[in-house]
This record gives sequence, structure tokens and C-alpha cells, in this order.
Amino acid sequence: MIIIMNNEVTDAQIDAVAQRLKSWGLGSNVSRGVERTVIGAIGDESKIDKELLQALPGVEQVIRVMKPYKIVARSYHKEDTVIDIKGIKLGGRQIQVIGGPCSVETQPQMDEAAKYVAAAGCRLMRGGAFKPRTSPYTFQGAGVEGLEMFRKAADKYNLPIVTELMDVRQIDAFLKYDVDVIQIGTRNMQNFDLLKEVGRLHKPVILKRGMAATISEWLMAAEYIAAGGNHDIIFCERGVRSFETYYRNMLDVTAIPVLKKETHLPVIIDPSHAGGKAWMVPALARAAVAAGADGLLVEMHPNPCEAWCDADQALNPQELADLMVSLKGIALAIGREI
Repeated sequence: MIIIMNNEVTDAQIDAVAQRLKSWGLGSNVSRGVERTVIGAIGDESKIDKELLQALPGVEQVIRVMKPYKIVARSYHKEDTVIDIKGIKLGGRQIQVIGGPCSVETQPQMDEAAKYVAAAGCRLMRGGAFKPRTSPYTFQGAGVEGLEMFRKAADKYNLPIVTELMDVRQIDAFLKYDVDVIQIGTRNMQNFDLLKEVGRLHKPVILKRGMAATISEWLMAAEYIAAGGNHDIIFCERGVRSFETYYRNMLDVTAIPVLKKETHLPVIIDPSHAGGKAWMVPALARAAVAAGADGLLVEMHPNPCEAWCDADQALNPQELADLMVSLKGIALAIGREI
């Protein structure tokens, strides 16, 4: 950590900073320049209270040199992490497409959806039993009954299931129905109590990016999960909020190479929530694969016109099958496979 002092700093103020660092078990190196004095903190930065240091007289700026996230950082684990989901590898050479409806509606709907997901070549299935909705008057999901329907439908085709956890009170139900991958939605990215709880579970976690979250905030949210002992974390970019109104969210494809540099954990993309329109999904999905994404989270409904939520962005079964074919060529060109 570097502490930059103002141009009117006194020796007493410099000594006060050095003593404060010493109280935290750190050493200090004072460098006096023509216009500024800079103090370098020597030791474990995690022991430093940056805000308290910033408040000391004579301190102009405090700059952290080490990254605040450690377990999820590439420097902690040089090799790419590959997560095993019931024998299906996510993060390796093979790109995984997780297909399925936005929400669990009925048993026939889920049975049909599972059939089409498997037929398209997807190895995992998505579906929401608990739904965070902007309006309290819209469909909130089928709840625990939805988990049961989802499990029955997916098991017929040996598809591991991915579904969103909204509240710690739902964890027992998730364990009862053996949810294979827990999704933390965009609205809960910084629900730190929830992140701590899933950190104690032995289940892979998909962590979606918050609507206006920075990369650093996203990585720190993942660190909460990792700090609890669960290192099976998958980042999911689903578009961030911008000034544009033509599409639902702005897909940040740039986040893929940035995350690949900063973390060893897998990165997937949700093109459905980014574009918000089914016709945009194939183009965004192809761009994500070309940019190095390890997987996709794609909405497909047996009959999108009858979907109970997010009907506009759901692909129909044929569109999902066509997308899978087009992605294979891109994956092959970059030395991977679908």
C-alpha cells in the first residue's frame, strides 16, 4: 500500500502514519520527493484499515497495491479451474450451453423443455423455481413445487439442473431436491449474507454480475463465497445497465478477457438477459464464444408465446438447435468444442 502525503505535510504527521502502520504489524519506507512525500507500507496489506489511514492529518491519498481479492485471483491459482458438475466439465476445452425456460411453470412444460434441451445437445438445464421480479404483481415462480417438477423433468435425460437461490431460507429445499448448480442472480450479487451461506455449501455457484457492478465489485462478491470454503464459482456476465433503451442490457463482452486475466475461475455469458429479444440471442452467443466464454446460459421455451415470463427473449426448440450448430464452427476455430 502506498500513502501519498500532501505538500504541506510535517515530520510529525509522517511519524504518525508510520506509527499507525507499526500498530498493525507493518513496516514503512519514507520517500521524500520535491513536491510529495510517499510512504510505502511493508507487510500484510489486509491488516490495514484504509479509511482510518486516509483520515490521518497530512494524508492526501491511499493506494492499495495488492488486489483485495485473493482466493479468486489468477495470482493465487495460475491454472484455469475446471468445475465438475456430475461428470460434466465446465471451464475446460468443452464449452457448455445451459438451456431451458426462464421459469418452471407446469410439469408438461418442463418435461417438454428437458426433451428439447437434451435433443439440442445441451448437457445442463436451467429453469427458475423462485423468480425475482421487478413488479410484485407478476409471476414469482412455482417455489418448492417448481423444484420438484424441474428435478423430475431433468432426471429423465440425466441433465444437471441450474436454478436461482434468492434467500437463505430456501437452502434446505435446494438440498432436498439436490440442485446441482446454485445461481445467485444479479439483484443478489452483493447480498453478502447469502454469499456467505452458499460459501459453506459443496455446490457449484453461478454468480451473475450486478446491473451496475464493476469488475472489482464482482470479483469481491465471489471472494465472499470462496472465503467460506466453496471455490467452485462460475462468473456469469448478463449485461449491465446503460443509457440505451433499444435492448434490455448492454452485454459487456470485454468482461470475458478481463476476467480471464484476473481470475482462474470459469466465465459464462447469458445472452438472453442481455439482448432481451430472441432474435439477438444467437449473435450475442456467438460473440461470447468467440471472445473466450466457457459457457452460455440460454433461455428456451417449448412455446415462447405461452411463456409466463420473459417470453420475448426465449428461443423456441428449433432456434436452440440451430444455435448449437452455429456455435460448433466457432468453437472449432478457437480450438474448443461444443
